[in-house]
Amino acid sequence: MAQIINGKEVSASVKREVAEEAAKLREEKGLKVGLAVVIVGNNQASRVYVNNKKKACEEVGFQSFEYALDENTTQEQLLDLVNVLNRDDRVNGILVQLPLPSHIDEKAVINAISPEKDVDAFHPTNVGHIMIGDHSFLPCTPAGVMRLIESTGTDISGKQCVVVGRSNIVGKPQAMLLLQQNGTVTICHSKTKNLKEICLGADILVVAVGRAKFITGDMVKEGAVVIDVGMDRDENGKLCGDVYFESAEKRAGYITPVPGGVGPMTISMLMKNTLTAAKQQAGITD
Repeated sequence: MAQIINGKEVSASVKREVAEEAAKLREEKGLKVGLAVVIVGNNQASRVYVNNKKKACEEVGFQSFEYALDENTTQEQLLDLVNVLNRDDRVNGILVQLPLPSHIDEKAVINAISPEKDVDAFHPTNVGHIMIGDHSFLPCTPAGVMRLIESTGTDISGKQCVVVGRSNIVGKPQAMLLLQQNGTVTICHSKTKNLKEICLGADILVVAVGRAKFITGDMVKEGAVVIDVGMDRDENGKLCGDVYFESAEKRAGYITPVPGGVGPMTISMLMKNTLTAAKQQAGITD
C-alpha cells in the first residue's frame, strides 16, 4: 500500500516559510507584499478560488486587493484595470481569475499583465524563461507538484517520468520542471498509443487530463510516485481525481489523494511567487 502524500501539510509548511519571510521584510525593509485578484462575472467555482486566495493572503500577512467586475465588463475596461495595477506600487502580483466571459480574449488579458507581476507565470515571457531554465516564477500547480515529489525524498535525477496531459498550464511546464531536475520525461495525451505500457514504465507519474479515474491501478508501476492533478466528479457526483485512487494505491509507493493533495499546493505556491515578485521589485536579491 502506498504512503499518502499529505498536500495540506506540505502546503502549510510553504505558507509558514512565506509568512516568516514576509514578516522579516516588513520589519527590516518596511516592505508590504500585495496581491491583486481580478474576477469577472459570477462563476461560482471562480468565487471559491478567489476567496481561498484572499484567505491565504491573510494567513501569510499579505495585502489583498480584490476587483470584482460585472460579467458585462468589456475587454477594454478589463485591460484598463490591468494597466492601472501594472503601475500600482502597492501591487506586487496580479492574478486575473480564469475562465473569463466568452466575449473577453483571455490571451490578450494575460499578455497585458506585466511579466514582473505575472505571479501565475502565464505570460509568454515567463513561459519562455521556464523553457530555458532561468525562471523567476513557476506556474503554481507544477511548482506545487515538484514540492510534493520532493517531500517524499525521491531523487528525480535519472528517473523515468511520465506526464499524462499537455496543457499550457500544467502538462507542458510540468515536463520542463522534471527535465530540469534531470528526469527522463515522456509526455502523453489523447493521441498517445500504448498509454498503459508507457505509464507502467514510470517511476514518477503525474496525471493532469481532467478525466475521472482515467489512470487505473494496472497502469501504475510497483512503487511509483503518483501525483494526481485532476479534480473531477465520479458517477455518484463525489469529488475524485484523474487517478482511480483505490486501485492505484495498492501498487504505488507514494500517492496524492483528491482532495487534499495537489489542490492546497497551488495557492501556497502562488503566495511564494508573490513574495518573489515583491523582493525582485524592491531589488532584494537574496
